[in-house]
Amino acid sequence: MKPLRSPLVMGLLVRLMSGYLALTYRTLRWTHEGQSIAEQVWAESLARRSGAILALWHSRVPVGPATWPQGPDKPEIRVLVSQSRDGEFIARVIARLGLPAIRGSSLKKTDTAKNKGGEQAFRDMVKWVKDGGAMAITPDGPRGPVEVLQKGAVALARVSGAPVLFVGVAMKPCLRLGTWDRTIIPLPFARAAMVWDGPTTAGRDDDPDSLALAWGERLSAVSRRAEALVGEVDGTPQNPL
Repeated sequence: MKPLRSPLVMGLLVRLMSGYLALTYRTLRWTHEGQSIAEQVWAESLARRSGAILALWHSRVPVGPATWPQGPDKPEIRVLVSQSRDGEFIARVIARLGLPAIRGSSLKKTDTAKNKGGEQAFRDMVKWVKDGGAMAITPDGPRGPVEVLQKGAVALARVSGAPVLFVGVAMKPCLRLGTWDRTIIPLPFARAAMVWDGPTTAGRDDDPDSLALAWGERLSAVSRRAEALVGEVDGTPQNPL
């Protein structure tokens, strides 16, 4: 986004978006399904001082903070955010909503750790989770393909040994941006649904490709279920921009 190249514009947009989201979260009319699954993981994580991993699709980033309420009864969470200019905007917005970020992107064969920070981000995430923290990731981000789970999420689960939670979020009405993943922007007083699945773990001997495929299907399934709960069965955008 070209406007984000200006520090002044960036700062203004960050304040506007974070303020808008904070107010909108309070007005959403939520339906929750499977939240006891998340509550059990939260309780066990605190009792054992063990970490947890939360997975949601990249298109749900603007409502991500609502999936992990803050408080002493839940492990502290951080969010993986890319080092792009758009990522900087996202990181600053969620920071104002109380969620610190770990910056980096999933590496591909044509990327370098210097440019993307993927290797250092992975080490930081492993340490954070092993120390008892929670990590939120969007496993099809930051560039897609849409709803195709990349193996970085599997690798983090395998190395850390932490349980993985899948969460699907939907709302109606909502705005959909013209981005690669048609990012959702919540509207005040919308019907909203949050659906949980899991937890699951990844063993060292598990096949990463098979797990990535199976986990992607589970994450898409809870996303479709959330859409059905608010009456957006086919995922059609309500007000595309």
